[in-house]
Amino acid sequence: MPDPAPTQHTAPRRAIFGGTFDPPHRGHMAIARAAADAFHLDQVLFAPTGRQPLKLKSNPSRFADRLAMVAAACADANRADHDAEAQNPSLIEDRFAVTDLDAPRPNGLPNYTVDTLAALRALYPNDRLFSLAGADSFLNLHHWREPQRLLELTDWIVVSRPGYPLTEDHLAPLHLTAAQRARIHLLTSVEEDVSATGLRERLRQGDPCTDLLSPSVAAYIRQHALYLPA
Repeated sequence: MPDPAPTQHTAPRRAIFGGTFDPPHRGHMAIARAAADAFHLDQVLFAPTGRQPLKLKSNPSRFADRLAMVAAACADANRADHDAEAQNPSLIEDRFAVTDLDAPRPNGLPNYTVDTLAALRALYPNDRLFSLAGADSFLNLHHWREPQRLLELTDWIVVSRPGYPLTEDHLAPLHLTAAQRARIHLLTSVEEDVSATGLRERLRQGDPCTDLLSPSVAAYIRQHALYLPA
């Protein structure tokens, strides 16, 4: 269940949302918005990943382009929030932002989530921090570097995905302690199912995909001629 609404004097609540974001699409924003609403997050930081350790053979778009596209997607989402403020004055400013905390490492090594979360903790020592992850990734936590420390550095918001339902039985193989389980929060209200592979294929075929991309992201892709046929 989501935490109760924080009181006026509690620490800021900030989540980091890592991923390739190649490109950022409607599904990513739906997850971020649902998490922010359900868990009373002050901000969701999108962190495009330089090199994912479990996807070393993938060849994503340049980091600079992915960072710029996420910034554009966040700006569009924040603009929508600001436009809604007249109807809902409780909405805060700029709930969505991008960070280069997970930028490619100078030595070319993979980006490990444990290092990113440690850096996030150092950057925001007084905040209550959350990591936002899909169920398909989180249920493979034992493959990640230092899984026990990962569970110590932040709370986790785990989002259900088609084929990856979230129940206590599904979490059982992780062998969580009671203290660890208390810091894992399940989000099952997101219905968006967007295939990034399918989206890129549509873009390569000349489809602008305005149904899945925010206006500024679609404009950036067009202006920079991304996802053209090889």
